[in-house]
Amino acid sequence: MTYVLSNLHGCYHKYKAMLAKIDFKDSDILYVLGDIVDYGDEPMELIADLSMRYNVYPVVGEHDYTAIRMLQGFDNMLKGGGDPDPDYIAEMTEWASHGGKVTLDGFRALDDEMREGVLDYLSDLALYEEVSVKGKTYLLVHAGIADFDPDADLDDYLPEDFISEAAELDGHYFDDKTLIVGHVPTASGKIERGEGVIAIDCGCYFGGSLGCLCLETGEEFYV
Repeated sequence: MTYVLSNLHGCYHKYKAMLAKIDFKDSDILYVLGDIVDYGDEPMELIADLSMRYNVYPVVGEHDYTAIRMLQGFDNMLKGGGDPDPDYIAEMTEWASHGGKVTLDGFRALDDEMREGVLDYLSDLALYEEVSVKGKTYLLVHAGIADFDPDADLDDYLPEDFISEAAELDGHYFDDKTLIVGHVPTASGKIERGEGVIAIDCGCYFGGSLGCLCLETGEEFYV
């Protein structure tokens, strides 16, 4: 089976509970639509688990995109010493105050080899995934597609275009594929379907549930 979930935000135990609930097997595939890190208590444990699974495919979210820059800068400071750039410190402080502190603290606790592994993993996150299941095609992105142009090639967009602007459920994007997004918790706290768009962020860390969608059956799972 093919499953999609989003916005784990360091909620390692909810993620593990979801794998148990869907009885996730080696023959299954799971797509994670970004925002792996920040806010929740165990972002490094979550990354360690995700990175060991060959059948789990993450795409980048805005929190992951920021974290890689902040953590790379921090790692460079540890290795090189010297006075940090004031602009970097200001950005680091802003990030830490908006959910990033737990990610930074977890990263600091790792040894050199593990820190390098985390940086490699976050740096390799895809901008989007396109998958076909039972004759239907789905485009999986974190937030949406900013300045959407139906005639544009997906590879022509900038990374920020996939993480900055939330898709609208009543917006029309593609005639031949369904857009699946996370990024903004749904108003209902459940997976919501619109005109060619499915929103699956159910507010996992923010008092809601972790939602997961099976593409073969349309079944929804919550923990």
